[in-house]
Amino acid sequence: MGVGAIEQVPDLTVVVPMYDEQEVLPIFFERMRPVLDGLGVSYELLVVDDGSRDATASMLLAAATDWPQLRLVRLLRNSGHQAAISAGFRRARGNYLVTIDADLQDPPEVIAELLATARDSDVDVVYGVRSDRSSDTWAKRTTARMYYRLMCRLVGKDIPFDAADFRLVSRRVVDAVNALPEDGRVFRLVIPWLGFPSAEVKYVRAERAAGVTKYNLRKMLRLAFDSVTAFSAAPLRLATWLGLFGGLLSVVFVIGALVIKLTGQSIPGWTSTVLAVAVIGAIQLLCLGLLGEYVARLFQSSQKRPQFLVGYDSLDDTGHQVLERGTVRT
Repeated sequence: MGVGAIEQVPDLTVVVPMYDEQEVLPIFFERMRPVLDGLGVSYELLVVDDGSRDATASMLLAAATDWPQLRLVRLLRNSGHQAAISAGFRRARGNYLVTIDADLQDPPEVIAELLATARDSDVDVVYGVRSDRSSDTWAKRTTARMYYRLMCRLVGKDIPFDAADFRLVSRRVVDAVNALPEDGRVFRLVIPWLGFPSAEVKYVRAERAAGVTKYNLRKMLRLAFDSVTAFSAAPLRLATWLGLFGGLLSVVFVIGALVIKLTGQSIPGWTSTVLAVAVIGAIQLLCLGLLGEYVARLFQSSQKRPQFLVGYDSLDDTGHQVLERGTVRT
């Protein structure tokens, strides 16, 4: 067995995706270990290093020398936050699995309540729901509300508002997720869609403990597009309605021009013509863009490339290729 190996199958696996988190790691270790050691259950802390370029991996290996429950899985390249969580789901061995980010905005101390709720309520999923997001900017809070409302309509199921990727799931849920053949999973939608019994635990979201966020605007937009295209054909139907609207607008414009011509009035200048062309052109480009997103997903799926590749697993000191259908995201 390698560095950080755990011989027995643990009761709990805590999956932590990380990317360039060397600044926050000392604080993370200081807060996470007392919490997990105090749970009274066997556990493994499975950290998925998503191809970090800093000292994250070396610091984790150093910590694992005197923390046998700490297990490092390192991806060969940066594959994205959701792909790193997928790798954790594939490698997790516990009867329960908790996902939590390394920035400590989601407090590790809540893990005990998640586990207790799962056992007392006999549910398979316990969502960590943020009761206070004052640490986030107004823009982020507003866009988050819009995102969750939109996803509820598209998925057709109730999705807990302000519940991101801090949650506990049972082994049944882990196995069900791993059995899904789809590419580019968005876990905050996949897990509610499965329909397992669930509960919620509310907590106050804190500010990032150290370092800077790696989830920039581009990645948030990518997550939003993936969420929509992975779970609904509504954008394609929207394109159809926009096409009908554009066609109707063209008919109205032509009829108006004919009426003006037949009544002997002079047809106004180019302003209305340019406006109509611009509106119809914008609708066409929007429809092409929506269609392109779905075609891109089909193309990526047809390539059958793995969503992630594991270069190292401290459980056995070996590298493995986890061949899972999906697309490597950067």
